[in-house]
Amino acid sequence: MFDLVSLIEGAGYLGLAAIIFAESGILIGFFLPGDSLLFTAGFLAAQGYLSIVPLIILLFAAAVLGDAVGYLFGKKVGPKIFSRPGSFWFRPAHIEKTKLFFERYGAKTILLSRFLPAVRTFAPIMAGVGGMRYRVFAIYNAVGALLWAGGITLLGYIFGQTIPNADRYIVPVVAAIIIVSILPTVWQIIKERRKV
Repeated sequence: MFDLVSLIEGAGYLGLAAIIFAESGILIGFFLPGDSLLFTAGFLAAQGYLSIVPLIILLFAAAVLGDAVGYLFGKKVGPKIFSRPGSFWFRPAHIEKTKLFFERYGAKTILLSRFLPAVRTFAPIMAGVGGMRYRVFAIYNAVGALLWAGGITLLGYIFGQTIPNADRYIVPVVAAIIIVSILPTVWQIIKERRKV
């Protein structure tokens, strides 16, 4: 595991915001360590390296904007990709399934996907591809961003403020966050393979 503390100290506020923006809605951001990064940034704020209020505001804004860009990308580019004939992955039938999925589960998907690595990168794009109404998307995007970017950062801050010698426990806590965050995705993959 690379050194998150050094990354955060080196990146600063704008660097952190850029990482959260990329993970939230740009395809290249799916591999970035969002949950652990947020928690560690909050912890460092508790140690005086960052200020918690501007940190949460910036990370919240970056998460909202990242998802909005992902949605717009999916809406503009997605239908063109899916309309190409003869492609195995990008078929018109797939876009219809996506539309139906987001009509039925859209709001919940946008909210919950924030807490699932990789899924949070692709959910806003698929919401755009599926034609989810932007007003609905924007509301759940903002709520999800507040709970995720604000909530996890604040948890890290509270951890750093209330636990004596908290720096001794930061590595196992971050490792636990990573494990817990990937468990739902792993479980879903196992369930899908059992069906086959």
